[in-house]
Amino acid sequence: MRVTTYLLALFASIMIHQSAIGQVLKVTDLRVERMTNPEAIDTEMPQMSWILESDVPNTKQQQVEIRVAKSQKDLVANKNLVWTLKKTTATSINVNYVGAALVAGEQYFWQVRVIDNHGNKSAWSTVNYWRMGIKSNQWTAKWISAAPEDSTSRSPLFRNTYQLSKQVKSATAYVTARGLYEAFINGQRLGNACLTPGWTSYQHQLQYQVVDVSAHLHKGVNVIGATLGDGWYKGRIGFNNQRAFYGNTRALLLQIKVVFTDGSTQILGTDQHWKTSYGPILSSDIYDGEVYDARLEKKDWNTAAYRDSADWKPVYVADFTYENLTGMKGPAVMKHEIFKPQKIFKTPQGDLVVDFGQNLVGWAEITIDGAPGTQVTLHHAEVLDKAGNFYTTNLRSAKQENTYTVGDNRKQLFSPHFSFQGFRYVKVTGYPGELLPENIQAVTLYSDMEETGTFATSNPLINQLQKNIVWGQKGNFVDVPTDCPQRDERLGWTGDAQAFFNTAAFNMDVQGFFRKWLVDLKADQHANGSIPFVIPNVLNPGDAGAAGWADVATIIPWGMYTSFADTALLRQQYPSMQAWVNFMSSKSTNNLWNTGFHFGDWLFYRPDDDNDGRAAVTDKYLIAQCFYAHSVDILVKTATLLGRQEDAAHYRSLLENVKHAFQKEYLTPNGRLISSTQTAYVLALQFDMLPDALRQQAADRLVENIKSYGTHLTTGFLGTPYLCHVLSRFGHLAVAYELLLQESYPSWLYPVKMGATTIWERWDGIKPDGSFQTAAMNSYNHYAYGAIGDWMYKNIAGISALEPAYKKVQIAPQLGGELSRCEASLKTPYGKLSTSWTLAGKQFKLQVNVPANSSAVVVLPGISTSGKQTIEVGSGVHNFASTLP
Repeated sequence: MRVTTYLLALFASIMIHQSAIGQVLKVTDLRVERMTNPEAIDTEMPQMSWILESDVPNTKQQQVEIRVAKSQKDLVANKNLVWTLKKTTATSINVNYVGAALVAGEQYFWQVRVIDNHGNKSAWSTVNYWRMGIKSNQWTAKWISAAPEDSTSRSPLFRNTYQLSKQVKSATAYVTARGLYEAFINGQRLGNACLTPGWTSYQHQLQYQVVDVSAHLHKGVNVIGATLGDGWYKGRIGFNNQRAFYGNTRALLLQIKVVFTDGSTQILGTDQHWKTSYGPILSSDIYDGEVYDARLEKKDWNTAAYRDSADWKPVYVADFTYENLTGMKGPAVMKHEIFKPQKIFKTPQGDLVVDFGQNLVGWAEITIDGAPGTQVTLHHAEVLDKAGNFYTTNLRSAKQENTYTVGDNRKQLFSPHFSFQGFRYVKVTGYPGELLPENIQAVTLYSDMEETGTFATSNPLINQLQKNIVWGQKGNFVDVPTDCPQRDERLGWTGDAQAFFNTAAFNMDVQGFFRKWLVDLKADQHANGSIPFVIPNVLNPGDAGAAGWADVATIIPWGMYTSFADTALLRQQYPSMQAWVNFMSSKSTNNLWNTGFHFGDWLFYRPDDDNDGRAAVTDKYLIAQCFYAHSVDILVKTATLLGRQEDAAHYRSLLENVKHAFQKEYLTPNGRLISSTQTAYVLALQFDMLPDALRQQAADRLVENIKSYGTHLTTGFLGTPYLCHVLSRFGHLAVAYELLLQESYPSWLYPVKMGATTIWERWDGIKPDGSFQTAAMNSYNHYAYGAIGDWMYKNIAGISALEPAYKKVQIAPQLGGELSRCEASLKTPYGKLSTSWTLAGKQFKLQVNVPANSSAVVVLPGISTSGKQTIEVGSGVHNFASTLP
């Protein structure tokens, strides 16, 4: 790739070297509905996206060609095409298919090639595909269960034998369950996804998975099998110790379309001919873990070598609906990193404990070589107590343990099937002999999202903070954005999700993840427009409508537009967004929303014995009014974007009235807020609640407050995400850096200094003296305070979107905190954007790599050697230098 430089003498050698590189234009990373080769598309007009790669500076797409066919052979031969497009356009994301009607269940292959603004023509891209989902009336398989009412906690097994008389050309399996499932053909597991079919608002949408099983089936005898676990569907979930929230009967639905080499087809599916029995999983629960007795294993039960015995009974055919079945909307949960023990030791209390060095989410796998009947239990914890002992009190009622009973004398590897744990430490009881490092490992589980962002600086504490933020995201993005992954909660809290969304979208490609979750949000929204505290909603009917939590209905859809140009999602969510705003209006008097329950600035700074009024209590209705205005403002922008001019005019007027009501109720004539907390000033400034003339003095008051706490933050979940943004915006960048780099409680770096490897729920989850905060609510993997990552990317690295999806980006590093370097990158929908800067004395150097088909505005600190402080550039690598005053 060529380098454009703005300091010619210094970089002349680079220019000469780069001129020898060939010119290439490529099309890569083809996606349909934001997924790579998706297997169950439901929309009739799927959207296509691709990325351009070029080593020629200032490259833009000028023209695009797309071709679609039903076979790869036809596609490459350019015949029998289903759809072709040849169009002059710069658009390379979210291009709608508008060809012939797509057939449910069919597979479609596609390619793209482009011509750029320099006249270069790419080769056709590699061939990608998508498969259309099947409709409810195409399910010929039947729901089967072990009994009419599934009263046991044991995991049922299901199996059936099929005789195929012809050679198999291809086979596609469609599988789902009420509960969680693992499915097999001839002993081979179907797919790599875990905890399938995932957690959704099951009554509204139940996902099915599609797996290519062509290599699993063969002419002759074939055995299809599956086992089920309770999961979120039937297991314990929520605060009320409730079980069977969605239903009391686990059930399996499995259907396979087989295509033979002669062109004929056959459908294999669950029905009354299947048999059921019980296997070695005695219980499996999201909170409590798994109990597995290997003595009850039915060896080779899912293969043709096995012979049914009397303990295999006919299945029960259940009368469950197909209407709520849907293809996968987001990424499946997959296994990722493997951690080996950093240390195996005995605690002062004599417990055998394994330290994996990282607070993670997943499970531990252990190899046992013991006598039949030997029982080994793995207990999971996030931290050790002050004395170095194993600590699980903060798990509340969640057992979070897995128990294995050895079946025979062979060495056996055990890992859970239908549960997951949040842990760094594992206490092992009952292990026969010496536990060696090679006998145990930890496997991480989280939704299969591409890591799109990287961030590093010259400060190792900031780098560890970034790692903690990422690991908090991994551990809590297990199919839904949970608050925590370890105690008896693990719910999709809306306030946490909206607070962290911007940071999440930097770190990973979360578009599919949140698209899937927002379907549930819209479905679980109350008829009056109120949004439940958690999605999927498993709480009481009245647990809804809290400011800063329910505003997730507007904040994340707009964030998805900013990060991914997802206009289709805005259109989908618009009724939900509007209903939420209308709910707030219905609860307001004279445009003032001062009714109902609100969490307020959750977990704000609160000294234990506050005799001096230092607890940072912010009026909850002041907060509610700020978020009311924020949601109305987003709705105005959304209505305008979607061409809903009457709505836009209506809500624009409402926004003015809401802000006026705020000023009348909560602002003195001299500009002081009735709550003089950091959060009060932050929200009022972030959402432009104050008259222009009073904003700077309010920012100055904010700084005074921060200084009065010894340059410490006092904000909770709602104020923290915006704190440093407001300081930077109003000329207090140095204070923002001081807060970021503060190492004593309360601060972002205090947990880092205390050894944290994830973000804590509380600023002082572990107190300076080594004791713990209130055990009833003290998670050590809770991502909300990691929202500072958004400010770090946008201000330290300087990356901000000027146009949706970073079609046009601003690179404007804000120097401070004695940092001497920063490197960051972001894979945008247009390709990889990266920035790297160094500061030596007063000499500042910056390198920016802008992906093809996008552009950047670079804002340099100090005076540029090119004579400009703001420079607009196209794609390519650009080097800059400036001298600070």
